[in-house]
Amino acid sequence: MITVLRLGHRARRDHRVTTHCALVSRAFGADAFVFSGDRDSSIILSVDDVVKRWGGPFEISYVPSWRTWLNKQKAKIVHLTMYGQELNKAIPCIRKVKGDLILIVGGEKVPREVYEKADFNVSVTLQPHSEVAGIAVFLDHYFKGKELVKKFKKPEIKVIPQEEGKKVVKL
Repeated sequence: MITVLRLGHRARRDHRVTTHCALVSRAFGADAFVFSGDRDSSIILSVDDVVKRWGGPFEISYVPSWRTWLNKQKAKIVHLTMYGQELNKAIPCIRKVKGDLILIVGGEKVPREVYEKADFNVSVTLQPHSEVAGIAVFLDHYFKGKELVKKFKKPEIKVIPQEEGKKVVKL
């Protein structure tokens, strides 16, 4: 199981970014998304609606304290940052991990303890970048592109790929 943990959501500033982090997590193969910081039920409602219409499974939840939540987890921790080990060097070791993974992305400044607690600090790029991009690139490398054709269970609608135009069918 792969869970993405988004630290420090700020409702007035981060609504779209946090929502996009959750949507990208789902679309690129993660099983769950957890966020901390400001409580924002509209994010949960939006993502749950996507899961209902486009299929799942995928879980989203809010935790008031990421520290408390993280301390209860048994998973290996992968912190996505621009300061860690290069992705291409880290990914083979991470793929060998038995059991669950937690991917951590920051919102505001990430506390030092996250770097210390992480089993892997992974640099998606050595440049400033978006948490959304970090999640997408990491999951794409982790799954070797197979997530791009993932079939979701019980969708109400789906896109029919075509060169021109949009074709969405109700199932």
